[in-house]
Amino acid sequence: MTTLTDDTRVPAVSGSRPAAGLLLALASAFSFGLSGALARPLLDAGWTPGAVVLIRIALGALIVVPFGVRALRGRWHLVRDNAGKITLYGVLAVAGAQFCYFSAVAHMEVGPALLIEYTAPAAVVVWLWLRHGQRPGRITLLGAAVCALGLVLVLDLLSGADLSIVGVLWALGAMVGCAAYFVIGSDDTTGLPPLSLAAGGLVVGAALLGALGLVGLLPMRSASTDVTYAGLDVAWWLPLPVLGLVTAAVAYVTGIAAGRRLGSRLASFVALSEVLAGVIWAWLLLGQLPAPVQLLGGALVVAGVIGVKLGERDVVAAPAEAEVRV
Repeated sequence: MTTLTDDTRVPAVSGSRPAAGLLLALASAFSFGLSGALARPLLDAGWTPGAVVLIRIALGALIVVPFGVRALRGRWHLVRDNAGKITLYGVLAVAGAQFCYFSAVAHMEVGPALLIEYTAPAAVVVWLWLRHGQRPGRITLLGAAVCALGLVLVLDLLSGADLSIVGVLWALGAMVGCAAYFVIGSDDTTGLPPLSLAAGGLVVGAALLGALGLVGLLPMRSASTDVTYAGLDVAWWLPLPVLGLVTAAVAYVTGIAAGRRLGSRLASFVALSEVLAGVIWAWLLLGQLPAPVQLLGGALVVAGVIGVKLGERDVVAAPAEAEVRV
């Protein structure tokens, strides 16, 4: 099968490559974070989560595919050689993560479901440790703990939340898909351009979601009622191209490009800022003003990411072959 990223190959902290990777990772997080605020009025108007996510991924595929084909420059053997990786990325990172997350939300509150999904960075650290022998240092572990505490505050879970076992299982499935997004997308050893991986994954994800809809596993229902953002009524179709362009096409492409520059471990922790981004977008578009405790949580997330970055120096890599295969 395909090789996965070994973070010991990530460039040093200094230089423009990590800085560009950080900017790309933040762009990806804020693009992904916009999806919830855009989708919520559609869901309130009668749309099902399956219909919204299918249109989002399908439109994203239509936008990215031409660029992905151009990035190949006729090297179609890269697609053939990496067909398994593209399929796995589309199934787990695109369709799987989305389907499992919305299924979790159907059984439990959004906050706890999102918190469980975003234990993915910890899963990435464990995967790199067990599979690649990259034992995390104490600073990395401390940064992970601070990030987790920050997420609890951002999601305002201190008041307590009822958890459904079925919902927790679906959320754990979303966590696996999210971890796959970081690990698979960060692999720069195959020569497959980020645009091409994103395009292929979106096509596979859209096809799978469409198939789930056809067999009835993913309910599909839409509505033509106007939706409201920041007190302004807009036509129901207006958010859809934004969902496809920004929260799918831009988000996946910048996320993969960030992973190639930062490595899956750091990219996954920077992506935790998506939770903070989601709070900010909800404030701007839906009037949901963050509480002071949520702002404190956002600061802790940033501090945790800094700790993880500093901890990159302390990763202990066990002797391994140049390439580690799945």
